[in-house]
Amino acid sequence: MADPLDQLEFNLTELLRDYKDTKEVLRALQASVDVFFLFTMSIIIFFMQAGFALLECGAVRSKNTTNILIKNMLDAYISGIAYWGFGYALAFGEPDNAFLGWRYWFSEGIPDGKLSHWFFHFVFAATAATIVSGAMAERCEFIAYFFYSSVITGFVYPIVTHWAWSEKGWLAVGFGGVGYQDFAGSGVVHLLGGTAALVGAAFLGARIGRFDDDGTPKPISGHNVPLAALGGFILMFGFFAFNGGSQASVSKSGDGLAISHAMMNTIISASFAAFTALLAKKFGPAVYYCDRHSTDDWKLLSTINGALTGMVAVCAGCNVMEPWAACVLGLISGITYLLWSWGVEKMKIDDPLDAVAVHGGGGLCGLLLAPILKIDGIIYNPSNTEAWLGFGVNMLGAVAIIFWTAAISAIIFGSLKAFKLLRVEQELEIRGLDVPKHGEPAYPSEAWGDGWSAGHINAKGKNRMNSSGGLETFVLPVVLPGQEGDDKSGTRKDSQVNFNLENSDADGYSNEAFSEKGESTKF
Repeated sequence: MADPLDQLEFNLTELLRDYKDTKEVLRALQASVDVFFLFTMSIIIFFMQAGFALLECGAVRSKNTTNILIKNMLDAYISGIAYWGFGYALAFGEPDNAFLGWRYWFSEGIPDGKLSHWFFHFVFAATAATIVSGAMAERCEFIAYFFYSSVITGFVYPIVTHWAWSEKGWLAVGFGGVGYQDFAGSGVVHLLGGTAALVGAAFLGARIGRFDDDGTPKPISGHNVPLAALGGFILMFGFFAFNGGSQASVSKSGDGLAISHAMMNTIISASFAAFTALLAKKFGPAVYYCDRHSTDDWKLLSTINGALTGMVAVCAGCNVMEPWAACVLGLISGITYLLWSWGVEKMKIDDPLDAVAVHGGGGLCGLLLAPILKIDGIIYNPSNTEAWLGFGVNMLGAVAIIFWTAAISAIIFGSLKAFKLLRVEQELEIRGLDVPKHGEPAYPSEAWGDGWSAGHINAKGKNRMNSSGGLETFVLPVVLPGQEGDDKSGTRKDSQVNFNLENSDADGYSNEAFSEKGESTKF
């Protein structure tokens, strides 16, 4: 018969072995859950590229649709190459110092455990670059886009990332034990992207026809509001992963609470910012002029941009705010968007997407208000020196991000402009970039119509179907700029034709385009 003590010792040994095995399994499962969470959030954030593409596509004229779509598509690919080659090494390479890292070039030596971390920050880098493309839409040279997108994702953004989000970064370390508060990138991603967009748009200059000779702004409408709205919805969807996913793990104590705060505060801030922008746009003129008849329209695109500004602003402190604070932030960020949009236009800087107002204005607003509105922030205890120190660190971070980004952007865009590589030729800008740059008009003229309705134009744009069902030749003159009888805008106005070449929804190169009355004009 076995000794009971020996049996007990054997059982305890087996139990301890099982405990160690179970502990290892649980640790591996915990790591796998965190990796799965990070990749899932990253893929949703990556889908924001589609949102940017649709929003920008709808906000530009149809003759530049293919051009803006391919730029948004290439953002992901350029970022993939640049961030893999240089970006991640500068941002999180080890060894490192307070300003940059210097290993993992082209993923050399990168631990397997950091691959999900690489992918997450790659999609953030792509987002920063995409912000710039919207502000420079419809007149930027394609080669210039390649260059500035590569530099932003491979150099400008990674350096700021290291300052703010690496363990040794000088902003992350902070002062007096208080570090930089920017949970999901109000400053690191959005203020950086907005600053680069502002500098780029300033160097590039306004689109032809955007401002009169005396500086009076003239609106240039996009060609497809539904596409822009759909893009806005996709971006809002992506922001929940953008902000909630910034926790970077889901298995540790407190992760669930932080993610819950982040996502809830994101929608609250967006909701109040959207309504603030909508109502201010509608009733602001009446209040300003003290005239109830001076109200404006209910603006869809302003509402979308207001909501996006609220989501941008809440990025910095969404994990440490109470819902009421997100409400206050949303109200402020909605007004911030309108003021920045007005200010950029007053400076005669042409930003077709209001990217500077949404990302630059919203990012700065959120970065400065996070230390004030967060739990235990200044608003809770104005005598809290730690909270005031945090405000100072965030302000210093904002200044550093703006100056760093503006300086490098000025060098990039100034050099491109000096070598005449920044802006397309005037004729190409007027007629559109889709055909000469890509050979792929987004809306080919031969594809218009169902083939049976009256007024259908054939593939060569020479005939139309008359009321009896037969085809007849249909040619109407269009006066181009500089010709006798024109009104200097490229518009001929009579009872038959009212066609403006600069602002048309044609591709600029087909044999015909539709007038405002639906007539077809051959030129």
